[in-house]
Amino acid sequence: MDEKIAPIIEGTLESISTIIPLPVSFQSPTWFKAPVHQKELGVLVSLTGDLHIRFILDGKMDTLCKLGESMFGMQLDNQMLESFAGELGNMIVGNLSTYLAGRGYVIDITPPTVMVGETKLYGFDQAVSIPFEMETIGQLNMVIIIDKD
Repeated sequence: MDEKIAPIIEGTLESISTIIPLPVSFQSPTWFKAPVHQKELGVLVSLTGDLHIRFILDGKMDTLCKLGESMFGMQLDNQMLESFAGELGNMIVGNLSTYLAGRGYVIDITPPTVMVGETKLYGFDQAVSIPFEMETIGQLNMVIIIDKD
Protein backbone atom coordinates (compact mmCIF):
# COMPACT_ATOMS: atom_id res chain seq x y z
CA MET A 1 0.00 0.00 0.00
CA ASP A 2 2.84 2.43 0.82
CA GLU A 3 4.39 2.18 -2.65
CA LYS A 4 0.95 2.89 -4.11
CA ILE A 5 -0.07 5.77 -1.83
CA ALA A 6 3.20 7.73 -1.81
CA PRO A 7 2.99 9.01 -5.42
CA ILE A 8 -0.72 9.71 -4.95
CA ILE A 9 -0.14 11.90 -1.89
CA GLU A 10 2.92 13.55 -3.46
CA GLY A 11 1.00 14.24 -6.67
CA THR A 12 -2.02 15.55 -4.77
CA LEU A 13 0.12 18.06 -2.85
CA GLU A 14 1.83 19.16 -6.06
CA SER A 15 -1.49 19.46 -7.88
CA ILE A 16 -3.09 21.58 -5.14
CA SER A 17 -0.05 23.87 -5.10
CA THR A 18 -0.18 24.18 -8.90
CA ILE A 19 -3.92 24.90 -9.21
CA ILE A 20 -4.36 27.27 -6.25
CA PRO A 21 -2.58 30.55 -7.04
CA LEU A 22 -1.80 31.36 -3.41
CA PRO A 23 0.76 30.18 -0.86
CA VAL A 24 -0.46 26.84 0.50
CA SER A 25 0.78 25.08 3.64
CA PHE A 26 -0.07 21.42 4.24
CA GLN A 27 -0.65 19.62 7.51
CA SER A 28 0.57 16.05 7.90
CA PRO A 29 -1.62 13.41 6.25
CA THR A 30 -3.78 11.53 8.77
CA TRP A 31 -5.33 8.10 8.24
CA PHE A 32 -8.88 7.49 9.45
CA LYS A 33 -11.76 5.00 9.10
CA ALA A 34 -15.20 5.61 7.55
CA PRO A 35 -17.17 7.79 7.42
CA VAL A 36 -16.04 11.02 5.82
CA HIS A 37 -18.10 13.74 7.50
CA GLN A 38 -18.53 16.81 5.34
CA LYS A 39 -20.22 19.77 6.98
CA GLU A 40 -20.81 22.46 4.32
CA LEU A 41 -19.56 22.07 0.76
CA GLY A 42 -17.54 19.37 -0.93
CA VAL A 43 -16.79 17.79 -4.26
CA LEU A 44 -16.18 14.14 -5.06
CA VAL A 45 -14.02 13.21 -8.06
CA SER A 46 -12.72 9.72 -8.80
CA LEU A 47 -9.91 8.17 -10.78
CA THR A 48 -10.50 4.85 -12.52
CA GLY A 49 -8.30 2.51 -14.52
CA ASP A 50 -5.01 1.29 -13.02
CA LEU A 51 -5.94 3.06 -9.79
CA HIS A 52 -9.35 3.30 -8.13
CA ILE A 53 -9.25 6.41 -5.97
CA ARG A 54 -11.92 8.80 -4.71
CA PHE A 55 -11.03 12.36 -3.77
CA ILE A 56 -13.20 14.63 -1.65
CA LEU A 57 -12.31 18.30 -1.48
CA ASP A 58 -14.13 19.61 1.59
CA GLY A 59 -14.44 23.07 3.05
CA LYS A 60 -16.56 25.83 4.45
CA MET A 61 -18.61 27.88 2.03
CA ASP A 62 -16.98 31.14 3.09
CA THR A 63 -13.48 29.70 2.50
CA LEU A 64 -14.41 28.50 -0.99
CA CYS A 65 -16.11 31.84 -1.65
CA LYS A 66 -12.93 33.74 -0.69
CA LEU A 67 -10.83 31.43 -2.86
CA GLY A 68 -13.18 31.86 -5.81
CA GLU A 69 -13.12 35.62 -5.37
CA SER A 70 -9.31 35.64 -5.26
CA MET A 71 -9.09 33.49 -8.40
CA PHE A 72 -11.81 35.21 -10.46
CA GLY A 73 -11.90 38.73 -9.03
CA MET A 74 -15.62 38.62 -8.21
CA GLN A 75 -17.86 37.31 -5.48
CA LEU A 76 -19.60 34.01 -6.22
CA ASP A 77 -23.27 33.44 -5.35
CA ASN A 78 -24.58 30.04 -4.23
CA GLN A 79 -25.02 28.46 -7.66
CA MET A 80 -21.74 29.86 -8.98
CA LEU A 81 -19.99 28.83 -5.75
CA GLU A 82 -21.18 25.24 -6.14
CA SER A 83 -20.06 25.25 -9.78
CA PHE A 84 -16.68 26.69 -8.75
CA ALA A 85 -16.23 23.99 -6.09
CA GLY A 86 -16.91 21.29 -8.68
CA GLU A 87 -14.50 22.83 -11.15
CA LEU A 88 -11.80 23.31 -8.49
CA GLY A 89 -12.00 19.63 -7.53
CA ASN A 90 -11.98 18.70 -11.21
CA MET A 91 -8.88 20.84 -11.89
CA ILE A 92 -6.96 19.43 -8.92
CA VAL A 93 -7.73 15.78 -9.70
CA GLY A 94 -7.29 16.39 -13.44
CA ASN A 95 -3.84 17.81 -12.79
CA LEU A 96 -3.10 14.82 -10.56
CA SER A 97 -4.18 12.43 -13.32
CA THR A 98 -1.62 14.05 -15.64
CA TYR A 99 1.01 13.69 -12.91
CA LEU A 100 0.19 9.99 -12.44
CA ALA A 101 0.00 9.33 -16.20
CA GLY A 102 3.55 10.68 -16.42
CA ARG A 103 4.53 7.93 -13.99
CA GLY A 104 3.05 5.18 -16.15
CA TYR A 105 -0.49 4.86 -14.79
CA VAL A 106 -3.39 4.53 -17.23
CA ILE A 107 -6.32 6.33 -15.63
CA ASP A 108 -9.53 8.23 -16.35
CA ILE A 109 -11.25 10.92 -14.29
CA THR A 110 -14.96 10.98 -13.46
CA PRO A 111 -17.10 14.14 -13.57
CA PRO A 112 -17.25 15.97 -10.23
CA THR A 113 -20.15 15.45 -7.84
CA VAL A 114 -20.84 18.53 -5.71
CA MET A 115 -22.14 17.82 -2.20
CA VAL A 116 -23.92 20.66 -0.39
CA GLY A 117 -24.78 20.56 3.29
CA GLU A 118 -23.96 17.96 5.87
CA THR A 119 -23.02 14.65 4.25
CA LYS A 120 -21.51 11.40 5.48
CA LEU A 121 -19.76 9.08 3.05
CA TYR A 122 -19.35 5.40 3.87
CA GLY A 123 -18.26 2.42 1.75
CA PHE A 124 -14.53 2.31 2.42
CA ASP A 125 -12.17 0.97 5.06
CA GLN A 126 -9.55 3.70 5.36
CA ALA A 127 -8.82 7.10 3.93
CA VAL A 128 -6.19 9.77 4.35
CA SER A 129 -7.02 13.38 5.18
CA ILE A 130 -4.71 16.22 4.12
CA PRO A 131 -5.81 19.60 5.51
CA PHE A 132 -4.23 22.62 3.88
CA GLU A 133 -4.22 26.32 4.67
CA MET A 134 -4.27 29.07 2.05
CA GLU A 135 -2.75 32.36 3.09
CA THR A 136 -5.48 34.97 3.83
CA ILE A 137 -8.23 32.55 2.69
CA GLY A 138 -8.64 29.71 5.18
CA GLN A 139 -8.46 25.94 5.31
CA LEU A 140 -9.70 23.19 3.01
CA ASN A 141 -9.30 19.44 3.35
CA MET A 142 -8.51 16.83 0.71
CA VAL A 143 -9.61 13.30 1.55
CA ILE A 144 -8.14 10.44 -0.48
CA ILE A 145 -9.91 7.07 -0.48
CA ILE A 146 -8.03 4.24 -2.20
CA ASP A 147 -10.47 1.50 -3.07
CA LYS A 148 -9.35 -2.10 -2.81
CA ASP A 149 -8.56 -3.69 -6.15
